[in-house]
Amino acid sequence: MKTKVPLKKGSTERTGKTKGPVKNLEYHLHPEWWKRIFNATYLKTDADVVEDENITKSEIDLFHELLDIREGNSLLDLACGQGRHLLELSNRGSFQLFGLDRSRYLTQRAKSIARKKGVSIQFKEGDARKLPYASDSFDFVTILGNSFGYFETAEDDVKILKEVFRVLKPGGRLLMDVADGSFLRDNFTPRSWEWIDKKHFVCRERSLATDNERLISREVVTNTEKGVIVDQFYAERLYTREILADLIGKVGFKELNFHGNIEVASLRNQDLGMMANRFILTTTAVKEWSPKKKKKAIKNVVVIMGDPALNDIIKPDAKFDGDDFETIEKLKIGLSKLENFKFSFLNGHHTLINDLQKLKDKTDLVFNLCDEGFGNDARKELHIPALLEMMNLPYTGSNPQTLAYCYDKSLIRGIATEIGVPVANAFVITAEDNLFELNIPFPVIAKPNFGDSSFGITQKNVANTIEDLADAILRIREQFGYDKPILVEEFLTGAEVSVGIIGNSDNYLVLPIIEEDYSELPEGLPKICGYEAKWLTDSPYMQTLRSIRASLPLSLEQELINHSLKLFQRLDCKDYCRFDWRLNSLDEPKMLEVNPNPGWCWDGHLAKMSSIGGMDYTQMLEAILNAADTRYHPINEPQLS
Repeated sequence: MKTKVPLKKGSTERTGKTKGPVKNLEYHLHPEWWKRIFNATYLKTDADVVEDENITKSEIDLFHELLDIREGNSLLDLACGQGRHLLELSNRGSFQLFGLDRSRYLTQRAKSIARKKGVSIQFKEGDARKLPYASDSFDFVTILGNSFGYFETAEDDVKILKEVFRVLKPGGRLLMDVADGSFLRDNFTPRSWEWIDKKHFVCRERSLATDNERLISREVVTNTEKGVIVDQFYAERLYTREILADLIGKVGFKELNFHGNIEVASLRNQDLGMMANRFILTTTAVKEWSPKKKKKAIKNVVVIMGDPALNDIIKPDAKFDGDDFETIEKLKIGLSKLENFKFSFLNGHHTLINDLQKLKDKTDLVFNLCDEGFGNDARKELHIPALLEMMNLPYTGSNPQTLAYCYDKSLIRGIATEIGVPVANAFVITAEDNLFELNIPFPVIAKPNFGDSSFGITQKNVANTIEDLADAILRIREQFGYDKPILVEEFLTGAEVSVGIIGNSDNYLVLPIIEEDYSELPEGLPKICGYEAKWLTDSPYMQTLRSIRASLPLSLEQELINHSLKLFQRLDCKDYCRFDWRLNSLDEPKMLEVNPNPGWCWDGHLAKMSSIGGMDYTQMLEAILNAADTRYHPINEPQLS
């Protein structure tokens, strides 16, 4: 018997169903509707305005003139969306430009477009009620495109204005582009419908809220082939000039001026809704400079690493070699350049607990770089953070549970599938299985299900016949001494790419996506970045493979980033992580692995991504440390950077 579970009040349906006729739009409005609707569908329904370059150019012409922006000025655009105004403004001169928006989809799209255009704009995901910028940071703040009045209470709008006042420099100016509440209250369209492209049309309903202060809207978007794709509700507070002027004055702004109204000339020339008629205002933050903060105290950081005195089966000769010691030395040099940290290093695992006990009272943070695992046993990588948690020591990187999850490739595949992240076709063979059913076509690749650092993955793991596969499985068992389950996965032939993230869910940086370049690999060798590429110096893989900046369509780049961020959040990753992907023959991405606490070495994938993004090795290490430090000690006013 199937049980139907009703959606909660205010939910957005995205299942090909619609609520049908409703008597009260306000009843179905979710209080945080703004978290849900600013996505790819929004860019379709509102494309006639927000994707029209001519409209954006004319608006920037006006705003640039009103603010008199000069070379070198700093400007923050709140609720910046996909960055259309900032991107256009970057064409007008050399400015310090920043954008913040609550929508992960739109901010990532903005970052991708800025990278493609080669312009320097710092976009962040965040809440305008608590801005992640220092006081007195900006010459100008803008709130454009009718992006004010989304919250359920006017008190939240006041919080935004107070934050804007705080981050503006003394004499800094705010420009707002706001829906004209007086006009809309008397002229809104109760019902409409329009084609938004050749395959989609949208039907809209509108009504005033019970208190007559907000306009509630409903959109039902339909695809001609798939049917209803979304049925959603949203609202906006109807501010008049008088009410908004009163709010702005109470916050402390002075010199308020209104500059007429904007009426948009849309190419579709149909239902413009809240964008139909907006007024423009400017005002000035008249205030004193904030007191300067005291210099940051130096933090004592303990760095935990692998034990060079113990064997490590991952390494070619099962021991640390010259390359390992060179890597450690470059790490120490990189860290020595950080003036706000003092480092001590622990690598003796037999005495690790006692050593930590001695340093505990003098330790502000532990930099957990022991990706070898406790006792150089990769299965015990999670033991280090578990120990640190028992000792109540703050540390960098992910927690024991996340590390345990990600060590199991099959488990991660299941979690990914559950949240809609695509994975390659595969099945698992246990140590007890003598027979198995091959339900995916050749070629395939066999991998140890448990492990990292490409342990047990060589060119000979790629199989084109059942005999090849049997040999690969036997080789993994005998050559690498692996007696756990083996993952047999379809061998994908498209680009192999990696997405790197530094930070945490409330403040993160997505590094440039990199791709493995196989162009110099001798013909006939399978294109894999496995054990030979990472560990065997005389291998053609290590000698010819290199990582380059990926050249991907914007939509594909966006898809990879969004999926990676979903996994980052679902798996509770911390501070830094790498996500490995491969495209199939149709250029569709498939997730291969999630690597929390990924390789930190100077020539590793994370360092290569950071370098492409303009961040040197020391800056990468500092970013990881700062991410962890901020996670344990949230800062209300982080530095502008």
